[in-house]
Amino acid sequence: MAITISVLDQSPIYPGETPEEAFRHTVKLAQLSERLGFRRFWVSEHHDSEQVAGSSPEVLISHLLAKTETIRIGSGGVMLQHYSPYKVAENFNVLAALAPGRVDLGVGRAPGGLPRSTQALQQGGGEASTLTDKIIQLEQYVHNRLEAGHPLSGLKAGPLPGTPPQLYVLGASVASAEIAAGLGLPYVFSLFIGGDQAVALEAVQAYRRSFDASSGKEPQVIIALSVIVTDTEEEARELAGTQKLIRIQFAGGKKLTVVNREQAEEFTRQSDEPFTLEEQEPEITKGTKESVRAQLLELAAASGVEEFIVTTNIQPFAKRARSFELLSEALAEVPAEASL
Repeated sequence: MAITISVLDQSPIYPGETPEEAFRHTVKLAQLSERLGFRRFWVSEHHDSEQVAGSSPEVLISHLLAKTETIRIGSGGVMLQHYSPYKVAENFNVLAALAPGRVDLGVGRAPGGLPRSTQALQQGGGEASTLTDKIIQLEQYVHNRLEAGHPLSGLKAGPLPGTPPQLYVLGASVASAEIAAGLGLPYVFSLFIGGDQAVALEAVQAYRRSFDASSGKEPQVIIALSVIVTDTEEEARELAGTQKLIRIQFAGGKKLTVVNREQAEEFTRQSDEPFTLEEQEPEITKGTKESVRAQLLELAAASGVEEFIVTTNIQPFAKRARSFELLSEALAEVPAEASL
């Protein structure tokens, strides 16, 4: 089977740009992804950030559906711990009714912002639930199958579209893979966040090994990764060289990865908990068409994964768009004997 490419865009606001420009670039990238024949285009959720514009994926998805015609559009992802599963189901059922068969609902459990934004998002949220419980509720609402004994039995998350949104569980650990497997749902491992290919392969194996097939569904796993494709290896290294990840290790055991030291320091200041910081090189698949193609084929062979969701965080926008064009060309040139 050949490699399939999808796109994750975080609507970055680069120095000197406005949020309006960031969103215009996201629209152009979605349209380019459609022209290139990519399978899906997802947008992220980030809060209280001056570097990322996408704080409301469901609103942005609605706009992108109207600006495209065939490509699947979705969230990568909705940070479900902040929200009512019922309201998330309503939002995405509306989207699925507006664009039948084109809507993906990726959900995750990262905070998506600083502690103060988490506090604001969860203000008045009522009783706390685990992520697993919320995903179960969300799937029940999306597919209109609350159990007869449920306290809210009979409640519908209207409208009820003919084709419900496709639900995906996002994560960057073996634990998140096991949650998705236990629920019999598709899983996306975020390698560009986790930054450890060995953990990614372990998570993929754990997902397939423990997948609950009682519903008749087949396991579906995707790997999300950062990719930069340029005309020369040197340019790819230069573009990737400006990117760093900061791993925050809190005294209580919680871990978090952010994209720069300033954000890490602000996060720890707001959390008021002892911590340590570790700078890491991000996991980026980079190089010319030939070298990136080889790297993707190698990862596909090692993992058995046929679909990659690609994010490319470089500037100016013209280089970002060109990277996706080159990626499309690279995989179009894969010889039959190199297919999985």
